[in-house]
Amino acid sequence: MRSWPSPPVPDLPGRGGPVLVHDTATGALVPAAQDVDATLYVCGITPYDATHLGHAATYLAFDLLQRAWRDAGHRVRYVQNVTDVDDPLLERARASGEDWRELAARESALFAQDMTALAVLAPDAWVGAVESIPLIATAVRRLLEDGAAYRVPGADGEPDGDVYFATAADPLFGGVSHLDRAAMAVLSAERGGDPDRPGKRDPLDPLLWRLQRPGEPAWDGGDLGRGRPGWHVECTVIAREHLGHPIDVQGGGSDLVFPHHEMGASHGHVLDGPPFARRYVHAGMVGLDGEKMSKSRGNLVLVSRLRAQGTDPAAVRLAVLAHHYRSDWAWTAQGLREAEERLGRWRAALSRSGGGPEQDDEPAVLAGVRERLAEDLDAPGALAVVDAWAHARLAGGRGDAPPAAPPAGAPGLVERAVDALLGVRL
Repeated sequence: MRSWPSPPVPDLPGRGGPVLVHDTATGALVPAAQDVDATLYVCGITPYDATHLGHAATYLAFDLLQRAWRDAGHRVRYVQNVTDVDDPLLERARASGEDWRELAARESALFAQDMTALAVLAPDAWVGAVESIPLIATAVRRLLEDGAAYRVPGADGEPDGDVYFATAADPLFGGVSHLDRAAMAVLSAERGGDPDRPGKRDPLDPLLWRLQRPGEPAWDGGDLGRGRPGWHVECTVIAREHLGHPIDVQGGGSDLVFPHHEMGASHGHVLDGPPFARRYVHAGMVGLDGEKMSKSRGNLVLVSRLRAQGTDPAAVRLAVLAHHYRSDWAWTAQGLREAEERLGRWRAALSRSGGGPEQDDEPAVLAGVRERLAEDLDAPGALAVVDAWAHARLAGGRGDAPPAAPPAGAPGLVERAVDALLGVRL
């Protein structure tokens, strides 16, 4: 698939420090990358509806990681998938009478437009499930050959021979989420699993290859038969193909911890050996009116709708960054108004910021933003640093930041820092 264009990122003097992130698997604050080369895989959309603020919050979180990594001198390779064939997509297409391929293409294009408007750095590879099916089928066949997968007999009119992964094949299964089996069973049923399917060795075993059903698309799987892949193995195969093994950070929303990232890690462990990812990093959920924002509930605030109403995408971005990426929070009209006001203050402060001694605090602002982002992507803390600078500029003072010798090109340094590190164009 063709990705969206990345926005230009201004150069900044010096380098940011090592970026620490909260690792879901260990619960510890750890370096996000070990080497100069850093790899990031973030689970993408299932394109059956438009981008909502929950999506935006997740992708903005990992956009911050990309920006902080690059500022620290890492060479970043970022991959994101698109689940362009899956049950929710097919169900929406049937309900709307639209061809599923046209629906997927239209919503993927809209997502790309929204990401462009929000100044999200594009992935180096934006990869669809459909284009990856030959690779996925090869991986599933290998899991079968190695005894880590098995076929389930058909029942009640189901085809004979759907392929499932044996979670027992991975001794480390459960090490990402650390949930007990009862909790796993509940979440599996809620999030696309089928724990009650007869013939499975373990209720938690996930689908790898679904044989063709009447009226559903299918592809040649060789010895697997005609069908389509399961969800979890899709991401595992795309990540290992485009990023190698292991990857530094597996990212996504917190609703993906189980079963998606747990199962994907186990697939990777069996195929390549542990770890599949060195770090598992998860963004919190965004709600509206006291409930998680989701397509199934229909309580969506759409990025495209905000844009159509004339909302400045930079304000949308600031409204999201006002919350720490790991927190659960609710989108409100008041929060958007506050973001618009903040954007206005920053722009007004910038217009008053000329050359001369008053610029001495700008390097300290850059250092403060870098420091906060390096500490588990603390965007609210970074915004507070810029707020203090803007308040001082508008009040005609120097602010509370300690003075520092301005580097070459200091005038405009705050503007460049806000653009490069926070993705907000002033």
